[in-house]
Amino acid sequence: MLNAKRKITKRELKQDALITSYMKATSFFEQNKKNVQVGLTALVVLIIASVAYMNNQRSNNEAATAELGKVYAYYDNSQYQLAIDGVPERNIRGLKSVVEEYGGTRAGEMARFYLANAYFQLGRYDEALENFEEFSGSDPLLEASRLSGIAACHEAKGNHPEAAEYFEKAATKYPKDPNAAENLHHAARNYGLAGQKGKAVDLFKKLKKEYPTSTFAREADRYIAQFSA
Repeated sequence: MLNAKRKITKRELKQDALITSYMKATSFFEQNKKNVQVGLTALVVLIIASVAYMNNQRSNNEAATAELGKVYAYYDNSQYQLAIDGVPERNIRGLKSVVEEYGGTRAGEMARFYLANAYFQLGRYDEALENFEEFSGSDPLLEASRLSGIAACHEAKGNHPEAAEYFEKAATKYPKDPNAAENLHHAARNYGLAGQKGKAVDLFKKLKKEYPTSTFAREADRYIAQFSA
């Protein structure tokens, strides 16, 4: 007479599944031990490198901040050449040197922004344009200023279509910027100088509508009449 088969419980099934999974994992590790160890080592190295990089960036940003603080007085006093070159005999590095050494840090990028403006003030528009284009920052007001800086360089070089385009970008992308009305005015004026009079008139009308209390809006009618003639 055959004996009845014992019913396997759910607990035993779970235990069996766990044992099977463990055996598979153990077998996989034994077969791929070298690759797993290499992968874990690479992960550890990556983590250590990331921490070291962050610490190095923090240290460099602090150093850049200190250097920028020492040279900023010359920039603020409109001594732009001294701000660019620094004063080596007083151990003050110039903006150019700070950018070259710490350009990847937040303070280093601020130094680049001041460097671009210093070049612009000295009439060195190509160098100003290069640094405005390379500047990177997350602050919306600084980005608007960067775009208007690029536009101003193009205008100074007589490139009115490019100037108009960048002034318009600065004005429309950041409408809450305190200089938005001015940027829109410059965009419209440069479109007019570039021969795109219809575009100029449209932007002057937009200026009157969106910034009616600004001084630039009060001048808009004169330009509208000029470019509509």
